[in-house]
Amino acid sequence: MESFKNADAGVIVDQLIRTIQEQRDYLSEIDGKIGDGDHGINMNKGFTMCEEKLKGQTYNLSEGLSILGETLLDDIGGSMGPLYGMLFDEMSMACEDAEEINADVFGEMITGAVEGIQEISPAKVGDKSLLDTLVPAKEAFVQAKEEGKGFGECLDAMNEAAEKGWQSTKDLVARIGRASRLGERSRGVLDAGATSCYFIITTIGKGAKSLL
Repeated sequence: MESFKNADAGVIVDQLIRTIQEQRDYLSEIDGKIGDGDHGINMNKGFTMCEEKLKGQTYNLSEGLSILGETLLDDIGGSMGPLYGMLFDEMSMACEDAEEINADVFGEMITGAVEGIQEISPAKVGDKSLLDTLVPAKEAFVQAKEEGKGFGECLDAMNEAAEKGWQSTKDLVARIGRASRLGERSRGVLDAGATSCYFIITTIGKGAKSLL
């Protein structure tokens, strides 16, 4: 069965930090169209603070995700801090006892991420939020796994669905958050949270696949 070692996978957290740092300006640009324009700045701040905390440490995937979740929860505030804090915390807990991360463990990680966010957010798929990226990604991974596909194929299916879900937010009207006040004027623009979620999920997916 395809798997990778939890101990070797702390690099995925490093890749996440780099991705958000590289996409900082793009995320703020998208957010500026129907939001406050600070999504990239806030995300970059949290991920860079996590980078400082991890400096000089050895950490596995679960430990790295836990520190990232804690940092976002404590230090970036707003609506995204608690949501992404919960996402990474749930993923961390789902793999903390696993020496090897296979498709079953990863399925629990991505399912935990969705369920954790749904516990604290009233958003649903179609409301123009990060769940429009995350839920289809989770469903595609689980479906591919149930069809007996290999771990790598499941990750490919997840990333493909994440991209489609992210792109779908362009045609949606925001029903949640500040952008919801714009009504129809929020249509025609990608959602910033769905965009950062797309970068996060696909970075995890590619990073995990490269370790198989």
